[in-house]
Amino acid sequence: MTADPQWFTSSYSSNGGDCIEVARNLVASVDLVPLRDSTESDGPALGFSAEAWRSFLSAVKAGEFGLI
Repeated sequence: MTADPQWFTSSYSSNGGDCIEVARNLVASVDLVPLRDSTESDGPALGFSAEAWRSFLSAVKAGEFGLI
């Protein structure tokens, strides 16, 4: 990896720490969007291509997953 992920937690994530973090800074350099559990900062991270991440966000915004 050419740079370290710069982790970001949404401002909507004020539910007691059960959140995810995403690092958007690696899209331009390596086409990677890492995602991790905010309670496990030293734990594993999933990696998605920028296109897969955009598709996921579009589906969420369109309500394709319903309400939890």
